[in-house]
Amino acid sequence: MKSLFIFFDKLVDTTFPALRHRNFRLFWFGQMISLIGTWMQNIGQDWLVLKLTNSAFLLGVVSALQFLPMLFLSLFAGVIIDRFPKRKILIFTQSCLMATALALATLTAFNLINYWEILILATIMGFVNTVDNPTRQSFIIDLVGKEDLMNAISLNSSIFNAARIIGPGIAGVLIGILGYALCFYLNALSFIAVITGLVLIDVKINKARTILQKKEIISDIKEGLLYIKNTPIILATILMMAVLSTFAINFNVLVPVFAKNTLNQNSTGYGFLMSSMGVGALIGALILATLSKKGAKPFYLIAGGFGLCLFQILIGFQSYYWLTTVLLALSGFSMITFSASANTTVQLNSNNKFRGRVMSVYSLVFGGVTPIGALYAGSLAEKFGAHITFIISGIIGILYLMYVILFQYKYSYANGITDQDI
Repeated sequence: MKSLFIFFDKLVDTTFPALRHRNFRLFWFGQMISLIGTWMQNIGQDWLVLKLTNSAFLLGVVSALQFLPMLFLSLFAGVIIDRFPKRKILIFTQSCLMATALALATLTAFNLINYWEILILATIMGFVNTVDNPTRQSFIIDLVGKEDLMNAISLNSSIFNAARIIGPGIAGVLIGILGYALCFYLNALSFIAVITGLVLIDVKINKARTILQKKEIISDIKEGLLYIKNTPIILATILMMAVLSTFAINFNVLVPVFAKNTLNQNSTGYGFLMSSMGVGALIGALILATLSKKGAKPFYLIAGGFGLCLFQILIGFQSYYWLTTVLLALSGFSMITFSASANTTVQLNSNNKFRGRVMSVYSLVFGGVTPIGALYAGSLAEKFGAHITFIISGIIGILYLMYVILFQYKYSYANGITDQDI
């Protein structure tokens, strides 16, 4: 037993140094449980919408409304994050998300759920996540410091994708046996873990700056945008994320449609398709965590983006279930390599004074453009099918990445990824 503990300590020190930090461990384990519930609800909600509407476009509308607030309000969220304690913000937002999950579960359990109610709850979740997502992203550096930041982001990605493996698989089985409501109730229950962890975390809290005037908010937003504009590596990375998020990261819309209409699968088959994507993403996140001591490299960013687009094109050209699971796993691997590298690149090159505003813009292009991407993917899939949409989306992504390599790479990434004083 003693040798097991020695091995674990050595593993943490050499491979997962972010876990040496007590605050990060509390945050990490809490999120691990909560994210499983979140993925169970995501799968249940997507399949429930298809059951109620049988429409790829209407499924895209739900996804769009869930991210629409982020599109318009992310910049204001960044000001809030830079002015108030992040831990308290997260306790509030996670509590709100628990309440929405409970409402969805109760409406479903009593057979009162309708499409319009899902739209309302999705919009409410969108408002909450507009603040929650960039707060969580910018909170990580407060828990581990800059030295272990990439390792922490990779570990955070690993639990997100471990949850993507476990959650959809459980949801697919539960939906077939016990119905949708249990998935939603379990998600509501899972938020207790992350809220408890946040309560126990002890971080240094900077004195909050009270927002007094509208003029100050607008001034802070302009200052943050100007900072991004004048930092080429951040600007190039954010633009790259915006394009790929819009056209190449629409799996929540396309996979259920592809599973139902092309592969003729039920909810269980769909759940395991999403789980396979999570397997690939988890492997990618763990590999990035082991490479974190070598630092973030532009190569990971570009290679991950190319892989993400290429494997989508290959998905569109075939209709075999087993091959789709392999290609989705490779897509997940590439997606996490790209997104974790982009996150680390942006954070390491951001000054602490602007980090909340920078990460709010990052969240805007990562999730805020989802309404545009969801409507694009849903409309195209409705007219031409999910397989054609996968092919077109992958081609658009590859063309933009070629543009980055030819015209932006030398100017923005030639000196590698450095770090700002924090």
